[in-house]
Amino acid sequence: NMSLSLEGIGAVLQSDNEFTKVVRLVPGGPASKQGQLQPADRIVSVRQEDEKKPVNVIGWRLDEVVDLIRGPRNSVVTLEVIPASASDESVTRTIAIQRDKVKLEEQSASSNIMDIQRDRQNFRIGVITIPTFYADFKAMQAGDPNYKSTTRDVRKLIENLKEQDVDGIVIDLRNNGGGALHEANDLVGLFIEKGPTVQIRNANNDVQVLEDENPSVVYAGPLAVLVNRMSASASEIFAGAIQDYGRGLVVGSQTFGKGTVQAIRPLNHGQLKITQSKFYRVSGGSTQHKGVIPDIEIPSRIDKERIGEDALDHALPWDQIEAVRHKRYFDYSGIIGELRARHTERFTSHPEFQLLQKEIDFLKAQRDQESISLNFEERKARQARIEQTRLEIANARRKIRGQEPFATIEELNDWQEKQAASPDTTDDELDFIIREGGHIMADMLELDRRMASIIAPEPVTAQARP
Repeated sequence: NMSLSLEGIGAVLQSDNEFTKVVRLVPGGPASKQGQLQPADRIVSVRQEDEKKPVNVIGWRLDEVVDLIRGPRNSVVTLEVIPASASDESVTRTIAIQRDKVKLEEQSASSNIMDIQRDRQNFRIGVITIPTFYADFKAMQAGDPNYKSTTRDVRKLIENLKEQDVDGIVIDLRNNGGGALHEANDLVGLFIEKGPTVQIRNANNDVQVLEDENPSVVYAGPLAVLVNRMSASASEIFAGAIQDYGRGLVVGSQTFGKGTVQAIRPLNHGQLKITQSKFYRVSGGSTQHKGVIPDIEIPSRIDKERIGEDALDHALPWDQIEAVRHKRYFDYSGIIGELRARHTERFTSHPEFQLLQKEIDFLKAQRDQESISLNFEERKARQARIEQTRLEIANARRKIRGQEPFATIEELNDWQEKQAASPDTTDDELDFIIREGGHIMADMLELDRRMASIIAPEPVTAQARP
C-alpha cells in the first residue's frame, strides 16, 4: 500500500487473546470511509453476502480470520464486533463493509487554508493533511517523471500555499500509521537545510543514520505538526525530527510508539514477522514505546491504555543511544509557557472542547468498570443510562451548532450510520482540533514575529514580547 494500491476493507488486525482486534484503519479505505469500525474493536463473527449465518471467529488464528474477511472487490462482508467503547462484552454491533480498492487520490496529501481572526489582524494558516507516507515504486522504476510520492506532492502543496501568502503551515499527521521510511526522511528535508533525520540500530548494535543531503529549503516559515495516538512509525520519525531540530511545535496527543523495524520470513503455513531493528531520533531517544510527546497536548477520545505500543504485553521498552550532531533552528522555551496557557484558556472556555472532555471522561468511566451485574434488569438499566448520556452529549453539540436535537437514541444511531455512509462527511472532532492548531500557530506569530522566517544561520531563542 506504499504505492497507494490496496484492496480489501482497509483494516490492520492483530490477535488479542481469543479475539481478533482492529489495530488501525487505512485512511481512504472502505472501513475508514464507512465509519463504523474503530481501532480496538474486537471481531466476534464474519458473514459473507451469500451466506445466511455468520461464522463465529472467537478463538480462531489471525490468518484464518483475515482469509474470511478478504474477498473480491465490490463484495460485502459483515462483521459483528464488540465496540472498543463497550462496557459490556455482550453488547455487539453489526457492520457491513463493501470491499474495494483504496483509491490513489484518497490517500494523497491534500491542503486547504483557514483564517484565524485576531483583533484587527487575520492570520492565513495553511493545513497539509498527510494520511500516509507513500511512493509509487513501480512508476519510479519505470522512469515516470510524474510519479507520486508524499514528498513530491507536499512540495507542490507548499509552493501553492506560499503563492497564497499563508502566515504559517500546520502538517496534520493524525491517524497516519506510517509507510515508506525514505519519504519521512525526504519530507523532513523540505523544512531543514540538511542533516540527519533518524537513526536505525540493528541487533548487532550497528547504527545507520539517514540524512537529508539536499541543502535547499522549500518552506522556511512557522510550522506545527498535529499528531494523535494513531500517528505511528514514519509519522513519529517526521514529528520527532521536527521537534529535535526546533523546526516547529508538535501539537496533539502522545503518538503510538511504533519504533521497530520488522522483516517477514515465509513459512509453510503462513509468515513469521521478526523484529530486527529499532528507530532512534537524532536526539538519541527511541520512538519505541514512548512515541513522541507533544509540546502542547490536546486530549483525545482514543484510549491510550488500549491502543499503542505501550498497551501491548510484550512490547520492547524505550531506550536511547548517543545523539547525532544536528542544529536547533528555534528555541521555544521563551514562549512555550504562554502558548500552553492560551491553549488551556481556549480549551476550558470553548463549548466544543468542554463536550470533548465530558465525552472522554464518560468513555473512561465505562472502560474502568470492573464488574458487570448478572441481573438482566440492572444491566438493561445501566445500558439505558449510557445511551442517555450519549444522546445528551450529541444534542449538546448540535445545540452549539444551531441544529435540531435528536428525540431518541435510535434517531441518533440512524443519523450516525447515514453520516458514516457518506464519503463527504467530516469528523466534527477533527474540524475544531485542526482549528485549534491554527490558533496555536497564530499565538506563535503574535508572541514572536521573528518566526516569519525561522531558518537562520544561528539558533534563535524565542522571547514573548511585553
